[in-house]
Formats: sequence, structure tokens, C-alpha cells
Amino acid sequence: MKSAFRADEFSRRRFMETTAKTFLGVGALGITSRSQAALGPNLGLPDRVGAAKHLIYLYMGGGMTHLDTFDPKPGHENQGPTKAIRTNVDGIQISEYLPGLAQHADKMAILRSLTSTAGAHQQGNYLMHTSYDQRATIRHPGLGAWLLKYKGRLNPNLPGSVFVGGDSRINGGGGFFEPQFEPLTINDPNSGLRNSKRRGMDEETFSRRLDLAREFDADFHRQYDLKKVRAYTQMYDDAVRIMTSRDLQVFDLKQEDEATREAYGEDSFGQGCLLARRLIEHDVRAVEVSFGGWDMHNNVFVSAPDKCAILDQAVSALLSDLERRGKLQDTMVVLTTEFGRTPRINQNAGRDHYPKAFSSVVMGGGIKGGIVWGKTDAGGENVEENPVKIPDFNATIAYGLGMPLDQVLFSPSKRPFTVAHKGRPVLDLLA
Repeated sequence: MKSAFRADEFSRRRFMETTAKTFLGVGALGITSRSQAALGPNLGLPDRVGAAKHLIYLYMGGGMTHLDTFDPKPGHENQGPTKAIRTNVDGIQISEYLPGLAQHADKMAILRSLTSTAGAHQQGNYLMHTSYDQRATIRHPGLGAWLLKYKGRLNPNLPGSVFVGGDSRINGGGGFFEPQFEPLTINDPNSGLRNSKRRGMDEETFSRRLDLAREFDADFHRQYDLKKVRAYTQMYDDAVRIMTSRDLQVFDLKQEDEATREAYGEDSFGQGCLLARRLIEHDVRAVEVSFGGWDMHNNVFVSAPDKCAILDQAVSALLSDLERRGKLQDTMVVLTTEFGRTPRINQNAGRDHYPKAFSSVVMGGGIKGGIVWGKTDAGGENVEENPVKIPDFNATIAYGLGMPLDQVLFSPSKRPFTVAHKGRPVLDLLA
């Protein structure tokens, strides 16, 4: 009985510490010194008018096949059995595996000319998230962290950034920014925010124990009235406030009716997209939902339809839901991956890694819908028109969110960095 109580106490304590670090940037090792800022080269860009307020970032881990999703090549031998279908925009075709999204093409800017030099998963993932090559000596911030850094939190009772899904270790995260810019990680969207409730303890007992802890610590705080000590104390006060906030209900998907949950799909990605919509409605700045399993070296024409069915249902429901609730114009939705897959089908009826040419989609806030940008050749092997490098892609997202692309921030080691490295936005994608 005692061991169970201790385990529960430990879980709650870990929740409070983790939550406080997310909100306040305080950890057991102290506070990271604040980055300094300076202006970099002037890119000649005006301030973004009508910038989106939120980012939903849908990441297809493993390398999504472009010929079997957003850049089909009907009639070419590279295409294989996958057919192209018409969308609700004249002249735009996508894969037959995405019939739901075909009816949302009017909301999409489809980029068919992304190109990268990173052909390994970890390096490609890192580059896509941060615009920088992976280095052993530094962690670069991801787009969500940059958005928080420049725009701040909208809801003080919730984290500014949330990651939903699997492995978040190489997605950029908060990088060299202070710890409060790290995303709060939710592994399973159906489980809610774990260890956030006072199980087996009423509010009076909980308050009494907190008061007792403050009394024990009072002499120490008076003797060491330092910024780090005050901040570490404040983190527990903030964690308690968060634990008692009604906003915590946002993590409980059971608050949604059954029809809505079914519309997104019962899998983790679909429910993650539903959670993303709920978080955005409660003024969380940035939400990433990961969906792995796109590394299809074998039997791509068996695996891709299954993956696309999940993707199609979830993202179609998300776009419809955001539009119906009046949130799509404030929310940029990005669907991307680390690289494409070889247009030429391999001996195992699969497709291998292919960073040379691939596709991504941007939708929602401030984006021109119903357009295709860039072009690959007849076999989908080479970019023929309007190549878009990864930093350019991220610069487009960042500028659409109103972030200053020429603002330089310095890491703790005094090295200068910008949100999209040397990228320039594709202004033709922005409304």
C-alpha cells in the first residue's frame, strides 16, 4: 500500500516538474541564460498582414511517397498501379488513395518541387524541422519553438507547444532556447494528460501539504533570494494552478461526441488530429502530430493505400472541422515529411529514399488554396520548375505565421541563428 502511494506521489511530482519546465523554463539544473537578439540582413519583406496565429504540423515520418500521394504520374512506368483522380479544383489531380482530400484541394497549396540533400531519416527529419544540418554540438529550435519565442503563449494555463505521437527526440523541439520552449509531449492522445489529478487526496489536504512545504522552505528562500531559486519555487505554484485549471479538460477526448471522434478515425493519428483541433481552440500556439511508418522499401502498393486511408480521413476531418468552427483562417496546417521515395520501383515492389524531389502541402491561415507550386518531370525524378529547398519551405511557413525572418537570435555559445537559416519564402503561396 505504501509503495503504491509513493509511486503515485512520484508520478504527480514528475508531472509538476515537467509541466513547470514546459511553462517556466525551470529545471533541476537551473535556468538557461536568455538568448540575445540582433537584426540580420534585411530581406526586404514587409511585415506580414493577416498572419496565422496557430500552427498544426502533421509530420509523415519515414519518407512519404510523392507519386502515390500528391504528385501522381499517370501513364508513366514509375507510377505503378496507383491511379490519379480529379479534385475539386480543375486541373489538379492527386492519388486515388486520397479521395477525401481531393475534395479539399481548394484549401491546399501543393508543393511538388521540394528538394533536399539529406537522404537519411534522422538527418532529413532534423533538417525539415529546423532548417539546419544536424550537429553534435548544438540542438536547433523547431518552428513551434520559434513561434513561441516571437509570439508568446496565448493561454497562460496551457503549454504553448504540444507534440502528439511517437519519438520527439530529433524533431527540433526547443533546441538551444530556454526550456519553456520545449513542447509538452503526449504519446497517446486517448490517454489525456497523465498524473495531473490529485488521486486519493482532497483539495484541503493538498493545500495543507503545499503550505507545509512552503513553511519548511521559507528560511532557505530568505537566505538565498536569487532569481533561480524564486523561479524554481514559482514553477510549483504554476503547476498547481495548471492542475486546477478547467483548461486541462482540453486533453480529454471523451469530451467530444462519438460521431466527431469517428469522423477523425479511431487510430492514434486521427485522434491526435482531433486533439490538435481542441488545443488550437484553447489557444495553444503550435501542435505537431506525427504519423510514422512511411518507410516503404517493400510492397509500397500494399502499405501506401493503408497509410493514405488513415491520413485522408484524419486530415479531411480536421480541415472540415477547423473551417466549420471558424478556426481555419487563423491556423496554418502543414503536411510534410523528410524526403520522398524513389520514383522507380525497386525489385521488392517498394520505393527507397529519395530527397531529390518530393511533395508537401500547406493549408489554412494565409495560404492560397487550389494551387500547385513547382513541377517534377514526367517520371517524378527531377524538379523541373521552381525548386524549393527546405529552408525556403520553412521560411514560407514562418513568414505566414508573422515571424521575422531577418531577426538573429544568439545561442548560449553566442552563435547567430535565424528561424529559417538562409531561406526565402515563396510569396506566391501566401494570400
